[in-house]
Amino acid sequence: MDFDATFETQLNTLREEGNYRVFAELERKCGSFPKARSHDDTGPNEVTVWCSNDYLGMGQHPVVRNAMKDAIDQCGAGAGGTRNISGTNYHHVALERELADLHGKDAALLFTSGYVSNWAALSTLGARIPDAVILSDELNHASMIEGIRHSRANKVIWKHNDPEDLDRKLSALPANTHKIVAFESVYSMDGDISPMQEIVEVAEKHGAMTYLDEVHAVGLYGPRGGGVSEKLGLSDRITVIEGTLGKAFGCMGGYITGSTALCDFIRSFASGFIFTTALPPAVAAAAKASIAHLKVSDVERQEQRARVARLRALLNARGIPHLDNPSHIIPVMIKDPVKCRMLSDILMRDWGIYVQPINYPTVPKGTERLRFTPGPLHSDADIDHLADALSVLWKQCAIAHAVA
Repeated sequence: MDFDATFETQLNTLREEGNYRVFAELERKCGSFPKARSHDDTGPNEVTVWCSNDYLGMGQHPVVRNAMKDAIDQCGAGAGGTRNISGTNYHHVALERELADLHGKDAALLFTSGYVSNWAALSTLGARIPDAVILSDELNHASMIEGIRHSRANKVIWKHNDPEDLDRKLSALPANTHKIVAFESVYSMDGDISPMQEIVEVAEKHGAMTYLDEVHAVGLYGPRGGGVSEKLGLSDRITVIEGTLGKAFGCMGGYITGSTALCDFIRSFASGFIFTTALPPAVAAAAKASIAHLKVSDVERQEQRARVARLRALLNARGIPHLDNPSHIIPVMIKDPVKCRMLSDILMRDWGIYVQPINYPTVPKGTERLRFTPGPLHSDADIDHLADALSVLWKQCAIAHAVA
């Protein structure tokens, strides 16, 4: 069999559909983010990044950078192995304590990414809790879907952000099943926020465990950056809070928090933890410094909200269609994969604006978009420049001015 021919056939199909992904080669400029150096052959040498999940620019913060450099000088580069064999370091333990405190939990457990933490935790819970049924919001992240699938537990899908449908689905299950309700706080593609209190109350009514993904909310919401659950005062009523260190905290890694027994259970049985090399100690030290800073500093969050509000106001004034939501994520709707790619390329080449097109399978076909994430380090001039560019392109490309 000609395997390369098989690969090329399927890749060509992606290209024809407009869903083939091209990565921009960028070099973030320390101290001047969101500016970055572009290594692509066409377009300007310097661009402004508008789609980073480093939502607060903490990857550039001197407190975080200095903590990482100090830890490298103390410990060297790598962890040396899996946590079970030779990889547990003081910085890992200190970070887990910081995370447990952030969410008001007894314990925390680190993973190499938010994807792995979801996959490992949900697959282990579903596989090892007898008669488990996992009830998953229909728009949950791929990492949660993969974890549930790998667990081989019975699965029930409930309508997105619909506590009444969740209640119906829970009521239909046998009384002897162990129920796990899995959902997110901020859904990253549409930027909507779950009705968390109602979901928690429905789960409690049926004696179900709650599993909350806060990856797009930690650092950004709540008085100390504990996420939407902290903002709403619900952290103590949620069984498992999962998060990432790779977005608002500006580093890398994922984690879960919960009871001591639960975290020990996942630590002891999850293959995604047992067989994976630990995070470098320097990354753990940097993440701990970032979390500790955002627990006491609200400046970054307030500045980010001001930038989000400014961009939304300008888009409204120019008639640029974007999804209205209560979060920090601004999806500008294109609804065509080819046009979405084309607009992204033009913005990069002619305007020095970097934003990746969001196409299928990340979002359903027909809902393609450009996803903007204004941060505290974007200037008013940056925002004005973006609004001007989009306004010009909307006229040139004859894109609809309606969201729906």
